[in-house]
Amino acid sequence: MQVPLQITFHNLDHSDYIETAVREKAEKIEQFAEHITSCRVIIEAPHKHHHKGVIYRVKIDITLPGKEIVVNHHSDKHHAHEDVYVAIRDAFDAARRQLEDYERKRRGKVKSHEVPPHGLITQLFPYEDYGVIETDDKREIYFHRNSVLEEDFDKLEIGMSVHFTEEMGEKGPQASSVHIENKHHVIG
Repeated sequence: MQVPLQITFHNLDHSDYIETAVREKAEKIEQFAEHITSCRVIIEAPHKHHHKGVIYRVKIDITLPGKEIVVNHHSDKHHAHEDVYVAIRDAFDAARRQLEDYERKRRGKVKSHEVPPHGLITQLFPYEDYGVIETDDKREIYFHRNSVLEEDFDKLEIGMSVHFTEEMGEKGPQASSVHIENKHHVIG
């Protein structure tokens, strides 16, 4: 971190033990994001005069180049947060998840939804329980009766447009799931 960790206690007395726990958690989150410039942590008890049933709140503000991550972790009904160390752990876990998401996006490792392969049914062998799909790039993909989803294999027709999930089978590429794209459209 470029700026030293800042820890603030609000409505409770300073504690070296709590500060040590926060410093350990803050050091660990640095391994999830390379460029943390600052981290501010506020540990808060709602009312200083309460001795029983105090639900601790932990706020974390992490600054990175071009990004600020804020965790305002509290729940008035989360009785586990009557233990300040549990509240700290939960807040830093939430911060870690946000940092991991930030780093994935920054590195371009966000999951993209690929368009499934598309093709036309070119051959059907109903007595042998299989058929063949020709892909847009003219490859032939085998599919079994059990691979046809939400449709009755016996109602399939040559020329139906499908999309599918491809995998390698014992004898080459095969469709593990076949979805009929338009039930009423048959190309003849």
